[in-house]
Amino acid sequence: MAKLLIKNKLAACVSIKQIFSIYKWDDDIEETKEFEITIKSKLEFKDYLIEFLNENSTYDVPQIIYKKYNAEMKYYDWLNKTI
Repeated sequence: MAKLLIKNKLAACVSIKQIFSIYKWDDDIEETKEFEITIKSKLEFKDYLIEFLNENSTYDVPQIIYKKYNAEMKYYDWLNKTI
């Protein structure tokens, strides 16, 4: 998924880390190893990213959280040149 996001110019960078989650699903408490991804992109791509993630996720209910961040100008320039 990360390579597709970059290839399709929806993200300049994707960070991936393995996490352990405990959550309730269908009245059961589940424990599972998962991967959390952080996508560095433009706010204007938010709707495209949400659609992409919903279409390409293996989850029935993927966790999609987005925030607007301020970035140092050098990073912001790199991001804009990259995507």
